[in-house]
Amino acid sequence: MIRLRLFGRCRIYHDPVSPVLRAPAEIGWDAWFRTIDLVTARRLKGRELLMRTRGWWTVDPSEIAPVVEEHGRLVVGEKGELMVEFKDPSDADALTRALADRFGDQVLLSP
Repeated sequence: MIRLRLFGRCRIYHDPVSPVLRAPAEIGWDAWFRTIDLVTARRLKGRELLMRTRGWWTVDPSEIAPVVEEHGRLVVGEKGELMVEFKDPSDADALTRALADRFGDQVLLSP
């Protein structure tokens, strides 16, 4: 299994940037007739984290996801980083070519 980080070009600075989940998302609850003090912490999944790049990257994440998912699987790494997981090195090479063909230098893979 191979994992590579997924980067996109920052809309403002044009540097390659990648989202990192620093802490699990916290979901709380409000009710009409009472207060509920329950908060549920939940880690985002790979596709959910990619979708959070909307507005930050020069390419819309909804265009990136299908291209990535043809070749690998979007995952969140142990340190919260957005990654693509591959079963075979040839899949990583194929995705690198597909991203370059479709998005130029705007979406990149890196170890």
